[in-house]
Amino acid sequence: MSTTTGVHALVRRTHEERVLATLRAGGALSRADLARRVGLSRTTLSEITTRLLQRGALVVVDTDAGTRVGSGRPAERLALDPGAGQYLGVDFGHRRVHVAVADASHEIVASGVQPYDDEPWPARLDLAFALVDRLTREHGLHLGALQAVGIGVPGPHTGAPGGSRVAWNRHATPDGVEESFAERFGTPVVIDNNTRLAALAEAVSLPDGPSDLVYVRLSDGVGGGLVVAGRLVRGARGFSGELGHVTADPVGAPCRCGKRGCLETVASVPAVLAACRRRGAAVRDLDDLAAAVEKRDPVVDAVLREAGTALGRVLGAAAMLLDPVDVVVGGEIAHVAPVIVEQAAATLRYELSSVPTETSHVVSASRLGDRGGALGALAAVFHRSPVLAGYPEPSGAGRSSSSRVSSPTSRRSAP
Repeated sequence: MSTTTGVHALVRRTHEERVLATLRAGGALSRADLARRVGLSRTTLSEITTRLLQRGALVVVDTDAGTRVGSGRPAERLALDPGAGQYLGVDFGHRRVHVAVADASHEIVASGVQPYDDEPWPARLDLAFALVDRLTREHGLHLGALQAVGIGVPGPHTGAPGGSRVAWNRHATPDGVEESFAERFGTPVVIDNNTRLAALAEAVSLPDGPSDLVYVRLSDGVGGGLVVAGRLVRGARGFSGELGHVTADPVGAPCRCGKRGCLETVASVPAVLAACRRRGAAVRDLDDLAAAVEKRDPVVDAVLREAGTALGRVLGAAAMLLDPVDVVVGGEIAHVAPVIVEQAAATLRYELSSVPTETSHVVSASRLGDRGGALGALAAVFHRSPVLAGYPEPSGAGRSSSSRVSSPTSRRSAP
């Protein structure tokens, strides 16, 4: 793209964002009213609204015939199309894909989950596209006005086009995922580590806004994300927040990364379940674990407290370095077995007992649950928040995101 073309595209995108923001705030308006409020000439405004109408971002809702004074042709009034999905967030986990669709006001208008059994990437893509098609059908949406797609993937990722490849990460994103979404939807794409995106979603959902936050997710693996001085941190090579491969026990079990005793070998869901079984507890999955927690099984409680202690030590090291305001523990196990969060909090307090402070760090289970990665992917493509300073722009030429960022809120959603 030439410099001149790029400048023109940026100007057009800026004008589109201003028009969308004005209609979002003011409701249905005529082109003349829009031109006055946005500060554009009628010619430029006409070009912008024609493009947005063609894409399906806007609809003609009525005319001003009922309120018009004087003669002349009634003017059409334009509004945001409530059936237009304008942003798509996709979170590929190890065993499921979660999709969320947001409209121009950044509200979630549809979301859903499709489980899979550790499928190869081509199958995951097919399932994700089928889920998007199902959600748009069920909710009467269309994606003709789609502005951008955000994608979260497991494992280290630089957040730049092509991402990073890690030898021990068998779930590393192959070439073509980014391109597949860009080609299917004709939009810019942001792709990054899904746990880092979940950290972003947690940060922007805080009542006082994003500040300093350490996020860790306990799932099939263990990952994390950091928000420092109100900004999402990626690191030079995309490894920022990889708390799962911090050593928790130097003589512990071998880890898939080649080391021993990583936090992932102690506090991931498979590690916790395996430890319970080794000690004689009949725990095959998270449902069994939840039942054992409900019955206060002493073996399961001991395993969870040991995992929570290991987690608390790793979080203590991170907190000593970063001094965050909030520490958030995500993943299903944090909700199924809250004792693991309680033990991590107690251990963190001990680890930081030498630090003089009037207030303790707030350690809590995730506010957003399993939706965090998809909501973080949406927040990344909204892309107009200080928390994303320095974050990569969506790859590819095309439409831009909206002019403000907020915590994605739910208006209606699928299961």
